[in-house]
Amino acid sequence: MNFLKAEWKNLALFNYEIDAEILEKYLPEGTEIDIWNNKCYVSLVGFMFKNTKVLGLKVPFHVDFEEVNLRFYVKRFENDEWKRGVVFIKEIVPKKAITFIANTLYQEHYETQKMRHEIIENKNINTFIYQWKNDKKWNTIQLETTNVLKEIKVDSEAEFITEHYFGYTKIDEETTFEYEVQHPRWEQLEVLNHNIEIDFEKIYGSDFGFLQDAKPTSVFLAKGSKITVKNKRKLQSIPVLEEMY
Repeated sequence: MNFLKAEWKNLALFNYEIDAEILEKYLPEGTEIDIWNNKCYVSLVGFMFKNTKVLGLKVPFHVDFEEVNLRFYVKRFENDEWKRGVVFIKEIVPKKAITFIANTLYQEHYETQKMRHEIIENKNINTFIYQWKNDKKWNTIQLETTNVLKEIKVDSEAEFITEHYFGYTKIDEETTFEYEVQHPRWEQLEVLNHNIEIDFEKIYGSDFGFLQDAKPTSVFLAKGSKITVKNKRKLQSIPVLEEMY
């Protein structure tokens, strides 16, 4: 059975270049860092969950809600092909039940915070705002875009950031959970302006405190689509026995 069905809508993606060594301790067994154009990326992503069903059921008051996550990009070679996926540092949602289910069943890194959003669609310009409250302070990401949808070009930076179809979770040094995320290819809106007001170190720890003063390498707004999360499985490394002399 599919674990999750929903719509992911209006994904605001703030992408930063990062030293790959910082991510090594977060890297799940069996995966390696995915690089684009000689750059290693971490992304801050805000979006809306819509029409959410968990194990085929809509949970009252948990159907439509915000999420903000910090993630990086990995790949895994299996059956003569590369699987491209993401690893989440932290995922923030406003619903305690979502946090409980994700952390219990998937060993993810969800956290519950008070959240709010605003989407303003005008004739020429759209505005997307996602906010979450941490230690009595509101953190904000905001985008202004055109309202004309454009395709995401093949081999582009936007394609690298948006076209990932697996999630990987580090359980311990030897065990990884893998799950598949199915969705059609997304379209994007051109970003005109953006604003970020976030306490990165307090929310994500000292490894990511440098993002406080960093400028995003790129900023995208993907319109999103229906998605399905399925095929969860455990990947376990095979112990290597050292020869005895």
